[in-house]
Amino acid sequence: MTHTVSPAAIAPAGSDEDAARADVYGLLAHLFYAPPAPGLLAQLRDAPAAAPGSMLEASWNALSACARDLGAPAVQAEHEALFGGVGKPEIYLFGSHYLAGFLNEKPLVRLRDDLAALGLARDPAVPETEDHIACLCEVMRTLIAGPDAAVANLASQREFFAAHIQPWADDLCAAIVAHPRARFYACAAGFARDFFSVEAQGFDMLG
Repeated sequence: MTHTVSPAAIAPAGSDEDAARADVYGLLAHLFYAPPAPGLLAQLRDAPAAAPGSMLEASWNALSACARDLGAPAVQAEHEALFGGVGKPEIYLFGSHYLAGFLNEKPLVRLRDDLAALGLARDPAVPETEDHIACLCEVMRTLIAGPDAAVANLASQREFFAAHIQPWADDLCAAIVAHPRARFYACAAGFARDFFSVEAQGFDMLG
């Protein structure tokens, strides 16, 4: 799993809707996997405002404002405080925790089966299990922007999102927003929650 994000990833709108969606998934994968580098924070600070009246307007603009208020060291410390540390983290980023109450449970087994069916697998160099929210966002980016139309299509996106992100993403975002030490990541979680809501509505419209 790679975690590089192009400058386009910081603008949740564009002439190519699928490219913009893929970029947002890439951005979320980057933000939740590791604290953003100073360059990405600078891009977030200078990012254009979201389209007025859009469902992402308030949360995107709040994330950009938070990037202006906090420097890279503060965001790095926040990421470590919320998601890192030795032993139990303050907030888990793994789907099994929210779906089954424990890590490495049946939801992870089902996820691995679905990934295998799509011809996808975790990079052995990545220590996190596949149900990490960043890994799931990377999969969605692949299903949107990948070169193989047999895998990268709306049907695969809808099925994967409904099975492996939608059932628990709101709980994760709510836990982050409610945490007293979350500032930047409260904004990131608010944006993620709104983006996932837009995705769910879009998939529902497909019937």
